[in-house]
Amino acid sequence: MSVLEVKNIKKCFGRNHVLRGIDFTLDKGEVLSIIGSSGSGKTTLLRCLNSLEFADEGQIIVNGDAIFDAAVNKRPSESELRQKRLHFGLVFQNFNLFPQYTVLDNVTLAPRLLNKGTKEEIEQDALSLIDSVGLLEKRNSYPCELSGGQQQRVAIARALAMKPNILCFDEPTSALDPELTGEVLKVIRKLAEKRMTMIIVTHEMTFAHEVSDKIIFMDGGVIAEQGGPEILDQPRSDRLRAFLTSF
Repeated sequence: MSVLEVKNIKKCFGRNHVLRGIDFTLDKGEVLSIIGSSGSGKTTLLRCLNSLEFADEGQIIVNGDAIFDAAVNKRPSESELRQKRLHFGLVFQNFNLFPQYTVLDNVTLAPRLLNKGTKEEIEQDALSLIDSVGLLEKRNSYPCELSGGQQQRVAIARALAMKPNILCFDEPTSALDPELTGEVLKVIRKLAEKRMTMIIVTHEMTFAHEVSDKIIFMDGGVIAEQGGPEILDQPRSDRLRAFLTSF
């Protein structure tokens, strides 16, 4: 059974049809990269998966459970939304760390609020995650004392602390210079090696080729082409071919 099934997701903002019927599946342990030009609908799709936006049509099914069904004309309560969002971890472009909290506090905040264990258990788990992204010595530092790459690695640890079924990345290196990009991609590669189920919106084509089991190319709100990493070597559509020549 697929860990994720996305069926006919459509989303409009006024007259702007951003998603025009998105369908795909993802198995446990797979890495899916989503590529495409700005405005193709990639971020909106991630936001719909994470219940930050609500699609106008379609279904989102996680582990056989429909966490979203547009045919059910009922907006979920805040407590229901929190439960739905636990299926997904989201790492944003611009880190979104809480500036008033240390690295350790940023990583432990959500598990503490949701009573995901004792204080000692939550802190020990957080320290292990912080260590796994190479920042144990920075655990008592504040975001303003970290580089952009370090902040993004903290954001990854924070997302992992909630033990999501699927970890999502929205252009995780777009705000970083090339030197810092490498340290973030290294962490994501390690997660891929551990078979963490992930969806990565990215413009890093070489990286997508290396880590992905599946690649989706979005264009104009639809999936214009999809397949394994080989579609980056031998694109079938003229649109994907033109997109790849821009790099």
